[in-house]
Amino acid sequence: ETCDPDDVIIVTSSLTKDMTCDVDLYRANALRVLARIVDAAMLGAIERYVKQALVDSSGQVSSAALVSATHLFERNPESAAIVKRWISETTEATSSPNEMVQFHAMQLLYQIKKHDRLGMQKLVTQFSQRNTLKSPLALVLLVRYTAKLLNDEVTEGRMTSGTSFQNGSTFARSGYAFLEASLRHKSEMVVYEAAKAICALPNIEPQELSPAVNVLQLFLTSPKPAVRFAAMKTVSQVAVGHPRMVSKCNEDLEALISDANRSIATLAITTLLKTGSENSIDRLLKQISVFLSEIPDEYKITIVRSLQRLCLTYPAKHRVLVGFLSNFLREEGGFDFKRSIVNSIITLIKQVPETTESSLLHLCEFIEDCEFTMLSTQILHLLGELGPGTQAPARYIRFIYNRVILENSAVRAAAVAALSKFAARCPSLRTSIMTLLKRSLDDEDDETRDRASVAVSVLKGAMDEFPYVAPDEDAEPAPEEEPVQDAPQAGDPAAFVLLQGLPMSFDRLDRSLRAYVKAPAALESAEQLTFSALPIVEEYAEPESAADDAGDMGGDAALMAAVTGEKEEKKEVVDPAAAVYAIPELASLGRVFRSSPPTELSEEETEYVVRCIKHVMPEHIILQFLIQNTVDDQRLVNCTVAIEGDSECFEVAGEVAAENIKYGETVNAFTVVTRNPEVPLAPCNFECVLRFGIVQVDTKTGEDESDPFDEEYPLEELELATSDFMAKVSVPDFRQGWEQVGNTNEVLEKFALQFKKQDDAVAAVIDFLGMQPCDGTGHIKPGEGGKKPHMLHLSGVFVGGTQVLARAQVAAQGDASGVLLKIAVRSDDPDVSRMVADCIR
Repeated sequence: ETCDPDDVIIVTSSLTKDMTCDVDLYRANALRVLARIVDAAMLGAIERYVKQALVDSSGQVSSAALVSATHLFERNPESAAIVKRWISETTEATSSPNEMVQFHAMQLLYQIKKHDRLGMQKLVTQFSQRNTLKSPLALVLLVRYTAKLLNDEVTEGRMTSGTSFQNGSTFARSGYAFLEASLRHKSEMVVYEAAKAICALPNIEPQELSPAVNVLQLFLTSPKPAVRFAAMKTVSQVAVGHPRMVSKCNEDLEALISDANRSIATLAITTLLKTGSENSIDRLLKQISVFLSEIPDEYKITIVRSLQRLCLTYPAKHRVLVGFLSNFLREEGGFDFKRSIVNSIITLIKQVPETTESSLLHLCEFIEDCEFTMLSTQILHLLGELGPGTQAPARYIRFIYNRVILENSAVRAAAVAALSKFAARCPSLRTSIMTLLKRSLDDEDDETRDRASVAVSVLKGAMDEFPYVAPDEDAEPAPEEEPVQDAPQAGDPAAFVLLQGLPMSFDRLDRSLRAYVKAPAALESAEQLTFSALPIVEEYAEPESAADDAGDMGGDAALMAAVTGEKEEKKEVVDPAAAVYAIPELASLGRVFRSSPPTELSEEETEYVVRCIKHVMPEHIILQFLIQNTVDDQRLVNCTVAIEGDSECFEVAGEVAAENIKYGETVNAFTVVTRNPEVPLAPCNFECVLRFGIVQVDTKTGEDESDPFDEEYPLEELELATSDFMAKVSVPDFRQGWEQVGNTNEVLEKFALQFKKQDDAVAAVIDFLGMQPCDGTGHIKPGEGGKKPHMLHLSGVFVGGTQVLARAQVAAQGDASGVLLKIAVRSDDPDVSRMVADCIR
């Protein structure tokens, strides 16, 4: 590789000579080296020698030739085309008595045929029926190829839903039969691979899974730790989808709890927690309690997650399970372990409301001796949110106030905030809490002192305006009278200041204020700055991985970032309307309501690349065309995009040309479209043509070589849809917002959508409406697609500031003929509700 190119021929000639010698070792090594240095042209010259080596009687030489051919195939398309001609020799090599040669031959055959589905099916069928492969490694490859093809049969829709593999297509039947037959092979390697492949098949029926589970059950008692671990891992995965099938292995799994290998023991416990019945929970917890004290924290976290899922499966056992988890909060353990327990308890509170009071008391006991500030503040915040709504909120005050006395400044501030929420929501406790809060007015920490002073001031005003009158304890209420609720009255300032959240997140508030300041003459305006006066800013997609990792245990990304010390990198969101405000004529039209993502109007490889951003205003749409010149000997002048469409709603009002575009530059041109508010919105397609002048330039000097001459370049059609006038804005509480809007202007519709998959239909509905999914309904959970109807909650703001909410039920029809959509749209304007419902097409 590093020698002079003129000397390469000498090296290759020497190696070619070695290929024809009598010493197998020299021949094999010569093949390996040649595969690394020859190009496609030189490969053609030595092709005859390599083909002979593929079927050589020496296993060492044949294996070297097959591996070299695999490397050559992956190098470039020219070499791959030559290697494809060796398919007959490679097939012959699969009959070699040498097991390694068979393995490498199967690898190369797969490389050659992997993009040919029918060729792969034929290959798998031939070798599974002939029984010519004696190498366990080659059979493992054959099992994997069979499993991949069977998986493709299901995912690509060649097997109808609900059809078993034994009753499926010809290949599905023969492929499953081969996998089942491989369960009886003498090699443990092949048997395990076949069992693993069967367990991983999508939509497999329990009766088809049974042989594989029986084999894995035998492997659980193997004397080899590697075999036990492999079987245990696969059984654990099967238990997620088919717990009843695995329950017959429970006796073997219980025996593995005491296994010397802690990975095996942990997997055994988590699997038992997935498959165990409600009656066996107490017995399992006794076994786990001994085991947990002997293992590292990373294994404990896995078991805690399994206990959380078990509690969700059997809510009636929540007292036992939450009590078990809380016991380990008081044991020795690192931050990650304690955090996993706390987050599991918080998740259980959200999903099983019956656990709230007992869980809060357990968490209160934990913060009495908690060494982690982050967990203490998280629990105090939770107490402030949920504690006042319990039957006896006063019982939590002592635990919270202890933190004010004994803890560091961050925890003291969190405790003061929690006490303030108790006082705001429970007027009967205000007098006693005021006494406690006043003691923090002299706190040495600024944050704690400020929070206490605000709370005392607000509560004092609320108590003067709405004094609490305690009910007469001796008086017996009439049977028809409802008991007096301990809740703030309407207009209570303490409830407003201390409990009412912002109408938008701090991130959205920051972006909205930045957009407000950038608008022309915003700071000179005499208009009062209120939330309603701020410009609408849309939600933007966050990376899912970080959110998923935190959400899996009920935590949040900010907590994770603070704990790990990693700074959350936030990309600054650039306001796309800044280009509009930079041109005075366009800025005078008013503030931009929303800007769409760029739409491609030409291919990336064309001479002139054009994209369009739609800036929507109440009565105008400004089309910003980003024009890029990719021709090095041309300069474009006076560039405009002419649009033409047949619509009563839209009319072209003017253009702003891009004066000069040099090679490699991207410059903006604008077209202004007026909208008639009297006419209902309807989708409209515009034909677009790029009009410009071309000046020929010298590529070396950059000087002009000709006068401008006019040219036109046709572009893709541009659509103005109703969804372009909808901003993606979420609401803090969808259910509350849905009830507040009411059904006065509700529009109900039903549609039959031509989508094969429920996931695709959900994504299409979101795209059609242009609204923001709420409550995590934008995606169907893995494994639930098609099994039951999916409820989609959407919110947005229509141009003009009209809040729009929509509920859509997306159900897959059983006959695979499509997807049924039922949608309800609510807003304050009946015309807007109708226009949004008509977006579905």
